[in-house]
Amino acid sequence: MVRVVLENVTKKFGDIIAVDNLSLEIKDKEFFILLGPSGCGKTTVLNLIAGLETLTNGNIYFDGEKVNDLPPEKRDVAMVFQSYALYPTMNVYENIAFPLKIRKVPISEIKKKVEEVASMLNISQILHKKPYELSGGERQRVALARAIIREPKIFLLDEPLSNVDAKLRTIARAELIKLQRKLQITTIYVTHDQIEAMTMGDRIAIMNQGKILQVGDPIEIFENPLNMFVAGFVGSPPMNFFEGEIIYENENVFFKSNDLKVPIEKEFVEEIEKKKINLILGVRPQNLLISSISEKESSIANFQANVYVVERLGTEILINIEKDSNIYKIIVPAETKVSIGDKILVKIKDLSKIYFFDKNTGERLR
Repeated sequence: MVRVVLENVTKKFGDIIAVDNLSLEIKDKEFFILLGPSGCGKTTVLNLIAGLETLTNGNIYFDGEKVNDLPPEKRDVAMVFQSYALYPTMNVYENIAFPLKIRKVPISEIKKKVEEVASMLNISQILHKKPYELSGGERQRVALARAIIREPKIFLLDEPLSNVDAKLRTIARAELIKLQRKLQITTIYVTHDQIEAMTMGDRIAIMNQGKILQVGDPIEIFENPLNMFVAGFVGSPPMNFFEGEIIYENENVFFKSNDLKVPIEKEFVEEIEKKKINLILGVRPQNLLISSISEKESSIANFQANVYVVERLGTEILINIEKDSNIYKIIVPAETKVSIGDKILVKIKDLSKIYFFDKNTGERLR
């Protein structure tokens, strides 16, 4: 298989910078995820690796060999598109066999390989059907089969599950992970769905506006986001952010957002004062709990709010609360008794799992 390195890669379309001086390493046999919102440059990166787009600046290497000027057909990569790009006039067998047919592989060998790949992906029973007769999940597996049969060095997958229904998507994610582990092929997977990224990737690169903001394994990115964008993009529901100010009480320093007061560790205070940082507090919905206002004992790490919307999700409840004309989210157990319009007390459960960010730069204080 192959190790992929992008070195100071830039791609411009006229005055638009789609990929901005991006450097990245994808390890051999790794399942690597490019995650970010629509328009952030993920697909452009994939097209540059495939050779479907030309570089404006920078270099791309496969196992140390520069491939900048290598045409797509010489890069030995297989790409699965969001639309699957199946040939409508060919049946499933012919679609899968096509990459081998154009290489003039003997018919007997093509037949054997098509049957092997079809069996692996559980589509042997639909080899005679045309694409229009297939479900979204079946089309996705046919597109994968067509990619696998080439035995490429690299798989490039561009949101291949976006057209699959929610129930099948969960199954398809598991199948893709199992398949990649079995084939041991370096895989680069583009998605805007952070659940896909968190459940599938060995490592994730978070992209925005053509730049890589953070690279790491899923747990590292969730627990240690480097900035507000990553903190707000990774996690479902996203992190809550509170604006406020620093206050001093005797020898203690607090972050205060109206009636919410949170102590600030002393090692942060010197940096905050020196750089005149305006703070933003970040708290994940899972790190908040609710109780009745009558239970309030201290002003530390709690605040009053109104229940705005209640979303019952079966095993848990997502509560949207209103505080100071802002909406925040809390995850609570399904048995919690709460109704729209209730006045509640919201508490931060674990102060060791809160985050402070520089309001001006978005960077996290560490």
